[in-house]
Amino acid sequence: MSHAAHELSSQPECWQRAAELAPAHRDLLPAPGERVAVTGCGTSYFMARAAAALREAAGLGETDAFPASEFPAGRRYDRVVALTRSGTTTEVLDLLAALRGRTRTTAVIGDPDTPVAALADDLVVLGFADERSVVQTRFATTAFTLLRAHLGEHRPAAVADARAALAEPLPDGLADCSQFTFLGRGWTAGLAEEAALKMREASLSWAEAYPAMEYRHGPISVTGETSATWMFGEAPAGLPEQVAATGGRWIQGTLDPLAELVRAQRLALAVAGRRGLDPDSPRHLTRSVILAGETR
Repeated sequence: MSHAAHELSSQPECWQRAAELAPAHRDLLPAPGERVAVTGCGTSYFMARAAAALREAAGLGETDAFPASEFPAGRRYDRVVALTRSGTTTEVLDLLAALRGRTRTTAVIGDPDTPVAALADDLVVLGFADERSVVQTRFATTAFTLLRAHLGEHRPAAVADARAALAEPLPDGLADCSQFTFLGRGWTAGLAEEAALKMREASLSWAEAYPAMEYRHGPISVTGETSATWMFGEAPAGLPEQVAATGGRWIQGTLDPLAELVRAQRLALAVAGRRGLDPDSPRHLTRSVILAGETR
């Protein structure tokens, strides 16, 4: 079994543990009413987008999300939360260094023995969810579950749905499609972005993601008989029928949206296997992006 497959399959247990840990970290995570930004790179940025949208929709305070490299220098927040599995990503470290002394920062990390520990004001360590694989699965979803539980939005059904996502067969023929589009609304739009990234990283697939209502404003034009469009959460009225009219395949997510992401991760590994690709050695990627000239 690849590292990626093993880590993918361990997510239900990791989520349950993260939800149980959330109360003990209450003082290290955003308080109700704080103005907050959540940041990261790659997968961590997409999970930051989902967490920010979920927090603001819950009425707990204005919450933004930015890639660490695009953080607006002049904007002020009560707290910045950085998601970083490795603790060594250059852009995250540079941002935390720039914020030090003027904005309280919390880093949610997999490995505390990394440079991020000296730069963030507060650390939440999810060492049990750290990974050996390059392609992130369980750390990202476990960090999101921690934040979701902190917001009071986690439900035990999500863990049960994750187990179902691992046990149930993928739809017949889905891995044969040549193009994949993932759609979401609100906080699930970030999950859709992450699903598309998994398909690109692990299987070199043509994969895209959009807010569901935006899909009809141009992107639907790429949909055809060898396409699959996968909806995370409730679909806008009429959209399944519009996709069917293109000849493309419609996949309606019925599980908790985070568990639907697990299903998409499984699809990425299945397509990688069909194409003879090793998901533990994705093309042109490393576990952490450390920019040339950096010594961290």
